[in-house]
Amino acid sequence: MPQCPDMTGTLYIVATPIGNLEDITQRALRVLGEVDLVACEDTRRTRVLLNHFGIKTKTISYHEHNERERAEQISKLLLSGKNVALVSDAGTPLINDPGFRLTNAAIELNLPVVPIPGPTAFVSALVASGLPSEQLFFAGFLPARANARRAKLEELSAIPATLVFYEAPHRIAATLEDALAVLGNRQAAVARELTKIHEEIARGSLRELIQRFGTGSLTARGEMVLVISGAAVDEASATVGTEPASRRLIARVSELEREGLEAKAALKKAARELGMKRAEAYRVLVAQKNRRNK
Repeated sequence: MPQCPDMTGTLYIVATPIGNLEDITQRALRVLGEVDLVACEDTRRTRVLLNHFGIKTKTISYHEHNERERAEQISKLLLSGKNVALVSDAGTPLINDPGFRLTNAAIELNLPVVPIPGPTAFVSALVASGLPSEQLFFAGFLPARANARRAKLEELSAIPATLVFYEAPHRIAATLEDALAVLGNRQAAVARELTKIHEEIARGSLRELIQRFGTGSLTARGEMVLVISGAAVDEASATVGTEPASRRLIARVSELEREGLEAKAALKKAARELGMKRAEAYRVLVAQKNRRNK
């Protein structure tokens, strides 16, 4: 592993507000003002933050499209003794934002890496969701394509921890529909515009949230966090067993087909028995078929 000179710089990973500027910490302000350079996703956006607090530190862009070259460039600056603060557009860097390559490079070079904690959207959503927070599984953004999204939900369906996702407003309706079809009618929450003027945290079953955010409802705006109860704590499905609804459906359809029912009739009967809409049940079977064909 490469060795560093005695006088090397420090990489600070600095969390910034996700909306309300009052959420920035005194330590973050001090570090941003003292470092030699601030590496940020969007220099214009970060400059607004820095100007608000009267910070004159020079900025440099660091985003997904230039991450490789910038990581090398910034590593050289750190080796020369410069101190650098890494920030994202909002929240904590590396949490679904660029920064891993630079952080890993600094660690490989034995450079000091210091986290400056602060706001993170998924943590704020989780603690206000009303769902268990002792164990959580943060999965970032689900796939944009429907089949891949359902397959991912299938992978996560047996996890007993509370599931937490980021989601875009234009996909929240489809994601809720798929979550209902794959996971069953679990308890959940959708948090949007956290810490901002139009902050909203909607709680209820997945079916209830579909009524609020589903197709045909009012257009949802703002960045979103989706929180869904885990398999072991899912009270909504407790009356029909702890196994995920998708697996119960697939098993029941297979059983009915062995008894002699045609595929369509088996699907219809199984969906009715499990309290699922036929369209939901059909999507589950399609997702299962696609997973087997991969």
